[in-house]
Amino acid sequence: MDYQALCMDVIELARQVGMFIKIEEQKVKQADIEEKSLNSLVSYVDKTAEQMIVETLSELLPEAGFIAEEGTSDKVGDQYNWIIDPLDGTTNFLHGLPVYAVSIALQFQDEDEDEDGDIVLGVVYEVNRDECFYSWKGGKAFLNNEEISVSKESNVKDSLFATGFPYYDYERIDSYFEVLKHLAQNSRGVRRMGSAAVDLAYVACGRFGAFFEYSLHPWDVAAGAFIVQQAGGEVFDFKGGDNWLHGKEILATNGRLDAQMKDLVGRIKST
Repeated sequence: MDYQALCMDVIELARQVGMFIKIEEQKVKQADIEEKSLNSLVSYVDKTAEQMIVETLSELLPEAGFIAEEGTSDKVGDQYNWIIDPLDGTTNFLHGLPVYAVSIALQFQDEDEDEDGDIVLGVVYEVNRDECFYSWKGGKAFLNNEEISVSKESNVKDSLFATGFPYYDYERIDSYFEVLKHLAQNSRGVRRMGSAAVDLAYVACGRFGAFFEYSLHPWDVAAGAFIVQQAGGEVFDFKGGDNWLHGKEILATNGRLDAQMKDLVGRIKST
């Protein structure tokens, strides 16, 4: 499989879908918005964007299946599966806030292995700044054709951090805010952008030293986490393990803040 050539095709697709999303931003009305679950919003834009992505990816790699947020396809591939968030940051989009992205990853599962497959390609296209972050297995990490890498800070006090707030699952909220309090008092600050895919991409290019959040899904993190790894960073679950794709929690760091951040997010526990 030529992952580099495939990645170039996915970049073009992400940009096309991003253009559609940007055009529709001015057209969405309140009546178009649905609430899938508590505080989880969706509109025809998400659904149409996903349909566009699934149709094109089905042509690029017919044997692949899909893990897609809006359930446009339930096809399961024997070895390859696309993990898609057509519009990560829907709430931002629907409220006119300029941080949202198209996120597309490809996962490869070896038939002889029982564990989860490896991500082999990732693209995160942040629409408003026209920034495309991407990488493929065996390659470097890039932002708009320029190679990127994680930040070099090794101390919390010198770093800027990103996080997100859960839409539900508030059982861990008290200990979570204790961690935020610690970072607010001992770092350069904490930002909440509203798109996990963008947060991860910003770790990959060195804007954030680390990102952590819980109550996430594979499509929120697959592409961005892979790009972090390709840019020299590390990705964990809150216990310091590797169950970040399906474990609904993630810590991504620049690789130099691992010990400090593992200690901090390890304090986020259910009540």
